[in-house]
Amino acid sequence: MFDLLMSADMMLEDPDGMAELLNEKLGIHKHDNWRQAFDNHPYIAHFLRVHKSLAVSPTRIEPQWHLDAPNPGDPMFHDFLESLKDYQGRHRPMMTHAVVITLPQDKFSAFIDKLMRRKLPFRMAQRTPEMPFDRLWLGTTPENPSYSPEVDGGLCIEVMGTEPLQMPAEVFADTPTLPRDPKPADMVRVTARGFLVRDLDDVLWRLSTNLDWEPESIEQFNDEGYRRARMPFRAVSSASLDIIQPTRWDGEAGLYLNNWGPGLYYIRISVNNLEAKAEDLRARNVTFSWIESSESVGGKPLLRVDPAELRGQLIEFEEA
Repeated sequence: MFDLLMSADMMLEDPDGMAELLNEKLGIHKHDNWRQAFDNHPYIAHFLRVHKSLAVSPTRIEPQWHLDAPNPGDPMFHDFLESLKDYQGRHRPMMTHAVVITLPQDKFSAFIDKLMRRKLPFRMAQRTPEMPFDRLWLGTTPENPSYSPEVDGGLCIEVMGTEPLQMPAEVFADTPTLPRDPKPADMVRVTARGFLVRDLDDVLWRLSTNLDWEPESIEQFNDEGYRRARMPFRAVSSASLDIIQPTRWDGEAGLYLNNWGPGLYYIRISVNNLEAKAEDLRARNVTFSWIESSESVGGKPLLRVDPAELRGQLIEFEEA
């Protein structure tokens, strides 16, 4: 099993402005030290936190964008990224640069060995002074840097070691670390990242056959109109990866799939007292919908922020 989902990413221009927007509209925490930019790797990324403690919420929110500049650290990444944009659809409001998952170094090495034995396409970035560790992308090779969904079913997965993230040991405890003295409306953790697909069975077959990754659960939500496979991680506080196939065209998920195609869907965040978070959003003049009962969160309420508030990104809140 993989360790954790590193981030819920969003690939969009002006990530600095998006970080400010997420802070202003939702209260997501930002810090200058959580902004990443390197001359030899021309991109800007913010690793924002819904809770300041990584022990509580190890999965972060990542607005990021790659700049149109020479990339000596990874000269093939530009071509790969352009192929990702073509694959996802350049007009799609929510686009990923990668669904980044992690493994401890000993298992990471064994994972690469497995990919080679199975003759599956992947590409590794060279190690650089800025990034002196290994990262790999599935469905691409150095000689053909375009993305292909044959390995991961279209999930655009990047794999890296867990150690470079320098996570606190509590992340891998048997039980989740709880916030200290939580206040009403405080965010607790990123609980799930949704990903829409056309054929859930095909994607799960590829994840099982190629990566030995099995779902924690497969459920059908008739009222909401989709099937969901929840992919687990070793860190109990990590966000899950929810792979979703709409079962009807006129549900929220079905409409989104048929408007924009497969790809990123919701980012779901748990909060202390959902009604208090609703009041917090009203005070920030943020438009949202209150769903009284959602099958996907056990029949409890769900708060859905209007994507127009967040440059097209879909963020939802659930009770912690």
